[in-house]
Amino acid sequence: MENQSYVKFQTPDSMEKDVLDLVENSFRNGKIKKGTNEVIKSIERGESKIVVISEDVSPPEVVFYLPTLCDERKIPFVYVKKKVDLGSRVGISSSASISVIDYGKSSDLYNKIIADLANIKK
Repeated sequence: MENQSYVKFQTPDSMEKDVLDLVENSFRNGKIKKGTNEVIKSIERGESKIVVISEDVSPPEVVFYLPTLCDERKIPFVYVKKKVDLGSRVGISSSASISVIDYGKSSDLYNKIIADLANIKK
């Protein structure tokens, strides 16, 4: 699959596993928003702690502007390779994007991901 134009950096596999674990933990013990419209609302309201975007979204226009919106609002974002993997962690078949509102008891994992993100974006 060709690299989508909205993908600004590659997420290492080990970090992707951490991200998916954070999403699942947040789904079970915290609070998330799933679906691009809900994700956009959570970003605009300043509720998002981190946004997770799938790389295999078709058409890409569905999530194309999410990285820019996150940058404008200073909300961290990260990519996962497959929307099926992202959806399966939150009890649906697939998801183009997810916003973590409350990561529950996963603050250590969240902080690790934020630190890893800072290193990737350098």
